[in-house]
Amino acid sequence: MNCNEAIEYIHSLEKFGIKPGMERIRALCRELGNPQDKLKVIHVAGTNGKGSTSTMISNILRKSGYDTGLFISPYVTDFRERIQYNGNMIEKNELAECVEKVKNAIDNLSVQGIQPTEFEAVTAAAFLYFEKKKCDFVVLEVGLGGRLDSTNVILAPFVSVITSISLDHTAILGDTIEEIAAEKCGIIKFGAETVAYPFQDENAMEIIKKTCDEKCNSLRIPDVSRLKTVEERLEGTVAVYDGVEFTLPLAGEHMVYNACTAIEAVRSLSRLGIHISDEAVATGIEASAMPARTELIKKKPVVILDGGHNEGCAAVLSGFIEKHLCGKRIIMVSSMMADKDFSAYLSMVARYADTFIATKADVPRAMSSAELSENAKAYCRNCYDIPEPSKAITAAHNILQSDDALIVCGSFYLAGEVRDILINF
Repeated sequence: MNCNEAIEYIHSLEKFGIKPGMERIRALCRELGNPQDKLKVIHVAGTNGKGSTSTMISNILRKSGYDTGLFISPYVTDFRERIQYNGNMIEKNELAECVEKVKNAIDNLSVQGIQPTEFEAVTAAAFLYFEKKKCDFVVLEVGLGGRLDSTNVILAPFVSVITSISLDHTAILGDTIEEIAAEKCGIIKFGAETVAYPFQDENAMEIIKKTCDEKCNSLRIPDVSRLKTVEERLEGTVAVYDGVEFTLPLAGEHMVYNACTAIEAVRSLSRLGIHISDEAVATGIEASAMPARTELIKKKPVVILDGGHNEGCAAVLSGFIEKHLCGKRIIMVSSMMADKDFSAYLSMVARYADTFIATKADVPRAMSSAELSENAKAYCRNCYDIPEPSKAITAAHNILQSDDALIVCGSFYLAGEVRDILINF
């Protein structure tokens, strides 16, 4: 099996869908020798900010000299982004080797009527890789929810991190913020410590505090009174938190709060005798650029790429527009998944667009560009339907002037398809 065959095999499991539950991943890990039990994990759950917070924690740890694994999703341009070691994607031959072992284990389980899903297979492959690399720490991002997510097969983590919680995946996780928070808090286990994003919904924070009490976890929340923003720019922010100045290459106020959460997460390791220097914090955060998170592709004209898709992401993007793009004519290109709350997203974001171009990412779940365009008309007068993403980007580029801003948003799938096109225009 080579790398391409490994990725094709993983994607072939998509047909089994998303099926929350722990039985399959437990069986798969047993078949593989329970590699997850040998890992020292920092576990990260939440609705928004999981990927950036996980990346910052990982980079701070590796800048401290620790060999660090990182498991995140989704990927933007390369599947191997999901599994990283010391800041580098998993090697192609290593991915092939780990996935082949997972495939053999799944074949054995299939005879017993047990069929792991795509995400469970990727999670198991990551566990094998991190065990082989003998990581000092693994930063593990939850895929969906927490309580029944395949990553939750681990033993008690060293630290549980709860990022910003909002409504998303309501068909699976619940209709209320309290239900969703309870699912996220399913990663909190006895014998660990929990760190939470500072600005949670009040009801979500109550669930976090209650769960920490029940599981005898101390709870650390960043003290934003110790935070000072020095300079805000399109490409990121210079800030000082608790005496540590850092340059964050991710735009938006929420990213600064994610950075504070990451800092508290690594500092919580001090109870284990693990000291993280201020220099490691600053250099780790500075190394945490990520694609498609209000990413500045170009400055003139301004080109922004953002993969966020839920109401919380829409609030962040609208705030970014208000702060940094006020007065600019905005051309917007968007694709959204039909199973997302597109109405809430559009109501918050599309109203800023002078021109809204609806397109369709190349995935079955994507809403048709015609339907997206029709829905966007409630918020923008100039709506167009261009199904092919590359043609949609070209159309936007053709009307873009030097003082305008182009925002490509609504889906990580779309971001992955067009990022290289935007960079090369």
